Amino acid sequence: MDTRTFTVKPVGIVHADNESFSIEIAEPFRPALQELGGFSHILVLWWCDRVDTPECRSETVCKKPYTKGPDTIGIFATRSPVRPNPIALSAVPVIGVDTEAGIITVPFIDADDGTPVLDIKPYLPATERVRDVNVPAWSSHWPQWYEDNQGFDWAAEFTFEE
Repeated sequence: MDTRTFTVKPVGIVHADNESFSIEIAEPFRPALQELGGFSHILVLWWCDRVDTPECRSETVCKKPYTKGPDTIGIFATRSPVRPNPIALSAVPVIGVDTEAGIITVPFIDADDGTPVLDIKPYLPATERVRDVNVPAWSSHWPQWYEDNQGFDWAAEFTFEE
């Protein structure tokens, strides 16, 4: 088993409230925003700092996280923030990029206010979009496209059991 450790430093922080969402990039990394405004969507890698505990990092299986899912499921088959390395990935539309101020304005991101951002990558259909995808039967009724999420009742999909 590889026992190397890695040092990861945030490049920015999420700002989220009920009315607006943005990602503030730390000053040394603001030049990295050049030309990002031409992309309609970005992939945001962020640290699930609110569940970064030894107990959460040791979780490998969880009990029925999805209403129609199996009774137990491996953590790698979920999007749960509770995992060995609490790294999350969100695909989000870009409303605007202010390179000088270091602000990326987005309509929504599923990260809490103050969440550390580890990296940002442009969404590229040639590498991120997959035409023929298979999912388990218990999740086959979920929306197939990002744009279809808006009318979907995601809250009904989770059991929220402890």
